[in-house]
Amino acid sequence: FLLSLKPENKTKGKLQKQICQVVLDHFEKQYTAELGDTWAGVRDVLTYPLCWQYAVLLNKFNQSTELENTLRMKGYHPAFQGPLPYFPASLKCYIRKTPGRFPAQKHQAGKLKECYLLNAASLLPVLALEVKDGEDILDLCAAPGGKAVAILQCAYPGQFHCNEYDELRSRWLKQTIESFIPTPLINLVTVSKLDGRQMGDLKPELFDKVLVDAPCSNDRSWLFSSDVQQATLRLIQRRELSSLQFQLLRSAIKALRPGGSLVYSTCTLSKAENSDVINLILNSCSNVMPVDISEMAKAVSQEFTFLSGTQQHELLVLPEEGRAWGPMYIAKLKKM
Repeated sequence: FLLSLKPENKTKGKLQKQICQVVLDHFEKQYTAELGDTWAGVRDVLTYPLCWQYAVLLNKFNQSTELENTLRMKGYHPAFQGPLPYFPASLKCYIRKTPGRFPAQKHQAGKLKECYLLNAASLLPVLALEVKDGEDILDLCAAPGGKAVAILQCAYPGQFHCNEYDELRSRWLKQTIESFIPTPLINLVTVSKLDGRQMGDLKPELFDKVLVDAPCSNDRSWLFSSDVQQATLRLIQRRELSSLQFQLLRSAIKALRPGGSLVYSTCTLSKAENSDVINLILNSCSNVMPVDISEMAKAVSQEFTFLSGTQQHELLVLPEEGRAWGPMYIAKLKKM
């Protein structure tokens, strides 16, 4: 299908990103085994950035009718048009079928940006979380901050704790929040650099909702690793990620109040980092139960392609031509 894709802004003479063969070979072996025939179509999208799509999340704190009009003129339409179980009117996101990226706005101190560019599938964990006004929220692995910005488009939390352990990513998170959130509301946001595995012990049963957008093997970016040695090291370290993800989830469950809910998400197709981690949690933590999110999946099935055969508490977005969103795995749990 690659010949049928006509990217809008293809720069003449611009070199395409180079695919890292080591990573592709690894994915080829793993994902052919895990996804079967589905993998070929997913691979075609992941290895061809010129067909990637980007969603435009509008900032309700700096609304621009002019921007909305421009987006509509360029063929964008509101995403998530189905009858979703949870969809706040204040959350506005635009997408279009055509590949290409809408121009990003530069960071200017003291000036709020009007929009945030992201993979539309990144909003599904936020919609699954169903944040309401006054709730205490923890975003455990919050950088670069897109999901935190989206949460604040949906509701006004009582307290909102955004955590990022990595120093560089933590600075990026702070800048994102400053670029999108006005000063009075920023005062409600706590940004910390704690080890997420210790959060549950430091802040036991303090939160109504927790988002664990876990560190994972990022399939999209790993395929274009420019350093082969770094890519090889990443693939070796990949085996340890599920252990980290499990520990982060256990910590998040401790930080949740009884009756509270948790959403776990990654941007990988890897079963070891997705359903295997969730199954391990469900089998080892007697105080959590799965939450059915199949209604949400049904409501957005016009815009997203999902892996079939997943359980009702989880979904996996598969990139395909014209709907090049994901990969994005989402699972929802509730603390008893």
